[in-house]
Amino acid sequence: MPGPSKGYLFPRFANEGESSVPRLANWAVIGIFLIMGFGAIAAGRDFLMPVTMAVLLFFVFTPLRRFAQRRGVPDAMTAAGITLSILLAVAVIAYAASGPISRAISNMPLISYQLEQKFDSVRDSLSDLRDAAARIEEAQTEDTLPDDAPAIRIEQDGETTLGMVLKTAPLLLGQTVFTLILLFFMIASGDLLYLKIVQSFDRMRDKRGAYLALREIEDSLGNYLGAITIINACLGLAIGLAMWAWGLPGALLFGIGGFILNYIPYLGAITGVAISGLVALVVMPGLFWPAMVALTYLGLTSLEGQIITPYFVSRRLQMNTVVVFLAVALWAWLWSVIGMVIAVPVLVVLRVLAEHVPGWEKFGNFLAGDKPPALEDDDETEAKELVETGAEAEDEPAARAMTREMVNPEERSGSF
Repeated sequence: MPGPSKGYLFPRFANEGESSVPRLANWAVIGIFLIMGFGAIAAGRDFLMPVTMAVLLFFVFTPLRRFAQRRGVPDAMTAAGITLSILLAVAVIAYAASGPISRAISNMPLISYQLEQKFDSVRDSLSDLRDAAARIEEAQTEDTLPDDAPAIRIEQDGETTLGMVLKTAPLLLGQTVFTLILLFFMIASGDLLYLKIVQSFDRMRDKRGAYLALREIEDSLGNYLGAITIINACLGLAIGLAMWAWGLPGALLFGIGGFILNYIPYLGAITGVAISGLVALVVMPGLFWPAMVALTYLGLTSLEGQIITPYFVSRRLQMNTVVVFLAVALWAWLWSVIGMVIAVPVLVVLRVLAEHVPGWEKFGNFLAGDKPPALEDDDETEAKELVETGAEAEDEPAARAMTREMVNPEERSGSF
């Protein structure tokens, strides 16, 4: 006779006559594999970042290569045109941003002094709180530290912003060149990559499913990145004009920054609001007008994120907002800024794969947004009814009682 604790196991572990220890061991192995996998991804970031970018861009530009091939254009010529166009676009953006960035770096001491003066005025208005905090700190120091205790000093390494830029620029340039060269060879090879992937399957049905999955990744990435790029360009133009109307220096740089930062969900908009507010603090008097500048930036990005993007981006490509935020944070931890940029495209690829790989349907449903794809065996309908029924309960015992009747009689004996 089974013990009473059996009902508290997950359904996958509650099979009759089967011990849960091997399955728990399997989960432990999977957990160890995931930890080692994330460690390997983080350790190989200098190599994996350009490779991932090249693969994503390959899927985006393959429809263009196929379109040109049908019109008699060689794949190598199309690959050269695409890579040179990307290189030219990056060079134009870098040249346009170099002037404002160099002026900002040269004026950094003055900017720092003005910010310090502005924050000093704010601190002066809160002098009473500051004096109280100083007295409390003094009392704690006198009570807890002996007379001969060494003073604690915080020293900085003295590395300037210009030094950090000069240190990271060669690595960034090398990764960009590596990405473009790899992208050129992948596009110039035509359908060779697709052929090798399809040949790795045995049955014709599996070969066809793999090929259709690759084509769907093409369409999904192309539609998503194409729509997002156009929206980001319009947003960058609007931000640049708004900052110019407010009289902020470097309006072009604000527009370029808004275009690039908006590829990073949530965190990009927050960064843009913070930068615009800090620059406004330097060039505008008081605190009211800098706050209005930051609110202008926030209003434009909110309009884009809440209305424009959901309207123009297909609902099929929209993701669970919590998953998107966690993915951006995870990839930021693994690969810094580039990781935040590729977080959503990687989720799009995983979403497409989940629709074609057997057993991944629940994972795809978890990634989906407000209207997830329908699952087999009425799982989606049953889950919705269960959640809606349980939402009317005030606490867990009431939810247990209200949802018990929804369980089949043959399953009810093993439930809790």
